[in-house]
Amino acid sequence: MRAVRLDELPQLFNVLSGDMSLVGPRPERPEIIAEYQKEMPEFVFRTRVKAGVTGFAQIYGKYNTVPYDKLKLDLFYIENYSLWMDLKLILMTVKTVLKKTRQREWIPTRQRD
Repeated sequence: MRAVRLDELPQLFNVLSGDMSLVGPRPERPEIIAEYQKEMPEFVFRTRVKAGVTGFAQIYGKYNTVPYDKLKLDLFYIENYSLWMDLKLILMTVKTVLKKTRQREWIPTRQRD
């Protein structure tokens, strides 16, 4: 389920109900938000917009990007939001998901003699 990102599907219901946006900073648990706000006071600006299923930090950051760098990416998105940027991020997300799915499908397996 995680390999093809099907675990993200329930979040689409949150988008349809208006609780989330399709594009925006990824949601964080309340205890993580409190911890980050102690370390990075500017984190509060990130919490003033709706969380999204995909975001600028998810596309341009890496899995191991440190929280402060993800925050800078999220703040860049918030300050420079546009419909064009959202469409671009959605298309890049679809490309990333399809690329990773194809990579997993075509991994050669070692055959035994």
